[in-house]
Amino acid sequence: MKTSRRKFIQKVSIGTGIASAFSSISFVTNASKNSSLKLKIAGYDVNRVRALAQGKVKIEGCDFNFTKAAIGDLNTNTFSGSQDYDVTEVGLHPFMLAYANDGFRDYSLLPIFPLRIFRHKSIFIRNDRGINKPEDLKGKTIGTPGYSSTSLTWIRGMLKDEYGVDPKDIKWVTSNKDSSADTAGKISKNEQVVPDGIKMTLGPAGKDESQLLADGDVDALFHAAVPKCFVQGHPKVDRLFADSRKTERAYYSKTGIFPIMHAVAIRKSLVQENPEMVKAVFNAYAESKKMDFQYMLKLGWAYDSLPWYTQEMEATIELMGNNFWPYGIEANRKTLETLFRYSYEQGLASQQLTIEDLFHPSSLEVKE
Repeated sequence: MKTSRRKFIQKVSIGTGIASAFSSISFVTNASKNSSLKLKIAGYDVNRVRALAQGKVKIEGCDFNFTKAAIGDLNTNTFSGSQDYDVTEVGLHPFMLAYANDGFRDYSLLPIFPLRIFRHKSIFIRNDRGINKPEDLKGKTIGTPGYSSTSLTWIRGMLKDEYGVDPKDIKWVTSNKDSSADTAGKISKNEQVVPDGIKMTLGPAGKDESQLLADGDVDALFHAAVPKCFVQGHPKVDRLFADSRKTERAYYSKTGIFPIMHAVAIRKSLVQENPEMVKAVFNAYAESKKMDFQYMLKLGWAYDSLPWYTQEMEATIELMGNNFWPYGIEANRKTLETLFRYSYEQGLASQQLTIEDLFHPSSLEVKE
């Protein structure tokens, strides 16, 4: 499974799921001249959300303002800040920890998942440390800027389930800086939880996670973002899984799990006064995603720069079905319950969470 050096390394951190640099943008849309309800919505304007963000999709019964914002900042705003938004994208695992450990109850989740990604590709190694397969990570030193982020929780859980690598088998180092802060925002409190029994030290001052790996301070790195040293072709840095696409497809074929990173949360007081908003918001996000799928099938091959765009779409649909990015509870139950289990097993969430704990009751039956 040891990686070979790629001949070409794209100079964009595609592992974050965010291809462009972050900037704050607000869009305003009018759903109806008679609408009196005004909502504030925030998140990334990724392709599957963009039609909503730009006002091409309406939310029945209200007007809304959409603000583009980074996930770390959205987490902090929602869980411990000024709570500026009625509907907001949040990190799924930070929300879980806020609920389980901090008694957070001001928002409920909706089964809308703006960001999900397989994470085998997010394991980077020094190729001079004898790491040739996942089991070789035992006893090694691994760096990360955020131990309890959703991405890291998925990686650790997958390694334990599939390869028998326990988080306690590893020595952990937290970097002083995070190179992805421009797109992800400042790491929130609930992404920095370290449970009992984990060996964690703080990395050298001034070094981000990429520098830790490049300088040999750590043997491997787990991070949602592609580290700069890998992008620049550092000769001692590789991915653990040489063909991560093949490995991730095999993982999906075996488990049926497509890991979820972000969800959408709605303010409880809004739903108490306007119970119809759960379905209205869900439908708007679902319609925005549908419009993106239609675009991909019809014109994506022409507008996107990837040479094998059409073949990739066809291969994805063949493996995962036409709705390969599902919203709603039932299509995602196994994935959600797997993350709930990982969080509890890893000593992060203080209780074994359930779908009924986190998702608004009226959202349990909504579907596309």
